[in-house]
Amino acid sequence: AALTELSYAERAAYVMNMFLDEFSLDELRSFAEKAYSSDKFGSRDPAPIVSTKNDIYLELWHGPTCAFKDMALQMLPYLLTASLKKSGQQETALILTATSGDTGKAALEGFRDIPDTKIMVFYPEDGVSQIQKLQMTTQRGHNVSVKGVLGNFDDTQTGVKSIFSSPSIHDEVLKAGCRFSSANSINWGRLLPQIVYYISTYCDMLKSQKVSVGEKLNFCVPTGNFGNILAAYYAMRMGLPVNRLICASNENNILTDFIHTGIYDRNREFHTTISPSMDILISSNLERLLFDINGGNDSQVASFMQMLNSFGKYSVDSEVMEKVNSIFWADFCDDKETAEVIKTTWERDSYLIDPHTAVAAGVKQKYVQQTGDTTKTIIVSTANPYKFCSSVLNALGESFSGEGLELIKQMEKVTHVTAPSSITDLAGLPERFTGAIEKGDMAGAVLQFAKT
Repeated sequence: AALTELSYAERAAYVMNMFLDEFSLDELRSFAEKAYSSDKFGSRDPAPIVSTKNDIYLELWHGPTCAFKDMALQMLPYLLTASLKKSGQQETALILTATSGDTGKAALEGFRDIPDTKIMVFYPEDGVSQIQKLQMTTQRGHNVSVKGVLGNFDDTQTGVKSIFSSPSIHDEVLKAGCRFSSANSINWGRLLPQIVYYISTYCDMLKSQKVSVGEKLNFCVPTGNFGNILAAYYAMRMGLPVNRLICASNENNILTDFIHTGIYDRNREFHTTISPSMDILISSNLERLLFDINGGNDSQVASFMQMLNSFGKYSVDSEVMEKVNSIFWADFCDDKETAEVIKTTWERDSYLIDPHTAVAAGVKQKYVQQTGDTTKTIIVSTANPYKFCSSVLNALGESFSGEGLELIKQMEKVTHVTAPSSITDLAGLPERFTGAIEKGDMAGAVLQFAKT
């Protein structure tokens, strides 16, 4: 209630200050005011709530790259560069990032031309949308590098983790005057700013008198790597009044199966879907949830991860599952269902959503139908629909020609919804980073970049 009258930046500083003892509240407020400025997020609230006739959406895509990753990756560079100074580190921070579509551009934009940093992004060559690819391959900045990888997101993520854990590569990178860091959600500096928008959302609901103090909310979160919904879990652990966290997956429904059965099994077919940022079978942040729910039993969690690496699966006991199920509910939408939700939401509410948000909206419907729960539910909207023009136009039943940027004007004509300038401005930008490498060549690419 005390946070309700504060701005988003002030709320962010207050929440992060509870975790970051090394920073003063004034420092964090200064960082937050720069990260969430009107220059980056427009004149409106960085994370507005939009109510339609049938649903409530938390829009997290008003930042410079039109995806929720901006909410953390506009803040992380300030936290990281300040940390380098406070710790006296002399080496350049070499940031490695694997992306399923949105993290890459958000990280590149956040760290572009930041002193004493270099950033290298790996993405699955055929696993992102045309607009997502263009956002990365046209990236400006003297300290950036982008590599497409012949494989899926799990391949790129595994490759980056392997590089991080290799002593010999670490030594070579140090000789080149660099030290590794990450912009993926394995970095706490990514997750912490994400906790903020769940708390800020509750403040906004209070301020608009849509809830009373202490009244519980549900959050329905589209997730692949489990980071976004884990941030909601941490907000709940801090005291945010939450009734249920609804985990929404696409056809790569490994998290749905885990939450229902207690068995995490990645020995299954990998699906390339119209919600590509969720095309993931190794959900890194689930490890953090298990650690917390197990009371910090790191040896048990380590055994789960060893089984996953060795056999591709692990299972947890009934006591753990009872705790998981007391907090989480899960389901998924396949591509056909996702497209139907996009179309229905547009026709019924005149509200245009992207395929990832549509997955969450579809799962929210299933949750209400199966549970009868009438608790107010916030659907977390993670990307602007113009990042996925072909999928959205298909869902609306529109015929079109071309791809990528060519579809923007067609979608504007059909929907009368204006495309964001950060996407239309891609037209005419030269592609700096082209071609793709084998996943086995990632380490070599990193060493080459470190030495430049």
